[in-house]
Amino acid sequence: MARGVPSTAELVDALRGFLEQDVMPGTEGRLSFMARVAANVAATVEREIVLGPVQAQAHAERLATLGFGDDDELARAIRAGELDDRLDEVAEVTRRNVVERLSLWNPRYVEPEDADLILQMPPSGGGPSDSTTPDKGR
Repeated sequence: MARGVPSTAELVDALRGFLEQDVMPGTEGRLSFMARVAANVAATVEREIVLGPVQAQAHAERLATLGFGDDDELARAIRAGELDDRLDEVAEVTRRNVVERLSLWNPRYVEPEDADLILQMPPSGGGPSDSTTPDKGR
């Protein structure tokens, strides 16, 4: 927390904690379900804030190794058959991008064999860690 002002990630983490620890246990039925949905949304936003920029930079670097500046350029080249001799490289870049996106939206969908391709959320809203297992609790 810089200068006593919580970061956006810290605020979202606090909201998620409140929903999970106070609202969900104290409610039942539809309200409990909606609190769970809201907590999941907060966890997704938190992952996007913390991991999104790091993943975007890594993806841009992978695209650059193929000679492209963005996904649109890559898609045009694939459609034009310009990368037919480099399909293994294209598949790896695409696979890593999909795994990283899944790790943001729902880490439970990341297969164990792909866990080494993602960054894990730190224990409470800081920067990404270099752990090789998805944070299944968020």
